Amino acid sequence: MEELTHGKQVASLIGPDLLRMLEEAKDPEAARELLEDFHPEDLADLFEEMDPEEVAEIMRLLPDDVAAPIFERLREPAQSEIVSLLGPAEAADIAAEMAPDDRADLFENLPDDVGEALLQKLELVDPEAAAETRSLGRWEENSAGRLMTTDYIAVSPTASVAEAIALVRKVGEKAETIYYVFAVGKAGRLGGVASLRDLLLAEPAAKIADVMTERVISVLPETDQEEVARRMSKYDLLAIPVADAAGTLLGVITADDIMDVLTQEGTEDVQKLGGMEAIDDPYFATSFLTFIRKRGSWLVILFVEEFLTGTALRQYDEVLQAVGKLAYYVPLLISTGGNSGSQSATLIIRGMAVGEIKIKDWWRIAYRELGMGLTLGALLAAVGVGRVMMWGDGWRFAALIAFTLIGIVTMGCVVGSMMPILLKRLGFDPATSSTPFIASLVDVLGIIIYFNLAKMLLANTIAHAMTIKHAACP
Repeated sequence: MEELTHGKQVASLIGPDLLRMLEEAKDPEAARELLEDFHPEDLADLFEEMDPEEVAEIMRLLPDDVAAPIFERLREPAQSEIVSLLGPAEAADIAAEMAPDDRADLFENLPDDVGEALLQKLELVDPEAAAETRSLGRWEENSAGRLMTTDYIAVSPTASVAEAIALVRKVGEKAETIYYVFAVGKAGRLGGVASLRDLLLAEPAAKIADVMTERVISVLPETDQEEVARRMSKYDLLAIPVADAAGTLLGVITADDIMDVLTQEGTEDVQKLGGMEAIDDPYFATSFLTFIRKRGSWLVILFVEEFLTGTALRQYDEVLQAVGKLAYYVPLLISTGGNSGSQSATLIIRGMAVGEIKIKDWWRIAYRELGMGLTLGALLAAVGVGRVMMWGDGWRFAALIAFTLIGIVTMGCVVGSMMPILLKRLGFDPATSSTPFIASLVDVLGIIIYFNLAKMLLANTIAHAMTIKHAACP
C-alpha cells in the first residue's frame, strides 16, 4: 500500500509540472526534447498514477510518434478511458503510430462502438494501419496471429547483401526488429532468413540466397502463444516468423512480446495453482469486487468439496467411537497426503508448461511417481512410528500409521501427477487442477485408506469396544 501511495504522491507532484512544461513548449520538437531522456515505460508508469484527464491533455500536446510508445504501454482500462477522453479523431493519430500488434490489442479491448468509430477515423488517417488492424484482429486471442507484427524487413532472395543492409538502414527505425532479414519469394512465400550478423560478415556483392538459412523455424498463425514461447526459447530466437500452411509470410513475433506472454502465463498458472481464477491486472489495479468474484467462486467450490471429507468421516463414526485415539492422527495423515499430491501436481504442471512432459508420457510418470510415493511414504512412516511410540499408543497403532502413511503418500503422488495430464487430455488448462483442489481430493481418499486399515489392524480392539458399548446400552 505504501508503494501505491508513494506512486500517487510522485504523480501528483510531477504531473502538473510536466503538463505545464509541455504547454509552454513552443513546438512538437521542443516537447520531444523534453521527454527524450525518459523511457516510455517509465512515463507509462507515471501516467498510470495520474488523473486520466491530465494524461489525455499530455497526449494531445505530445507529437504522435512520441505519445504512441507511451500509450501502448498503458494498461487496458487506462487506454480505454484515454481514448474516450481524446475522441476518435485525436486517438486515431496516436493509434496510427503504434506497433501493429499493440494496435490490434487496443481495438480488441475497446467497447465495440468506440472501437468501430476509432477504426473508421484510422482508415482516413492511415488506411494501411487500419487494414493491418483488421487483418490481425481476425485471429484468436492468445494465438501467434494475434501476437505477430507486420513491421519486418523482407528482401528478395536474389537481392545482394549490400542492398539488404541498405534496406535495413532505410526502414529499420520503423521495423519491430532489424536482427533478422527475411527472404521472401514469389507470392510472399518465406524462403529463408539471414541474421544481421550473417549480413555484416558476408561480402557486399553476395546474394541473400547464398547467405540465408533455408531451414527456417516458423509457426502457424493458429499456434498457441505458449507453444510460440517454448519454440523461441528452445532455438534461442530473437524473433520467429509466422507463416500460413502455404508458406506465405504473414508476420513476425519478437522476443519482447514473448517476454510479456511468459509473464502473463506464469502469473495465471501460479494463481490457478493457488486455487483462484486468473486475474489480469496487477494487485492494486484490481477492484475489491473482482477479487471477491475471482477468489470466492473457487473457495466455495473447495469448501463444498470438503463436505466429502466430513461425509467420509461419518461413514466411520462407529470406528471413531470405539477407538477415539484414531481422531488424533487424522489431521496429520490427510495433510501429508495433500502435501505429496500438491508437490507432484506442481512438478507435472510446470513440466507440461515448458514442454518437458507430453500426454503420452503418462505411464512413465505414473510408474515414477509410484516409486517416489512408496519411498517417500516409507520415510515418513519411520518418522510417524517414532511419534506414535512417543505417545505410547503401542505397536499396533504404529503399524497402522506406518501403512497408512505409505498408502496415502503413494496415492497422493499418483493422483497429483495424473490429474493435470487428465485435464490436458480433456482439453482443459492443467493448472486448473490447483493444489487446494488436489489436496481436498486426497483428503477424502486418505480417510478411506486410514479407517479401512484401522478396521483391519485394530479389528480386535474395535470389536471389544463395541461389545462393551452394547453391553452398557442394552
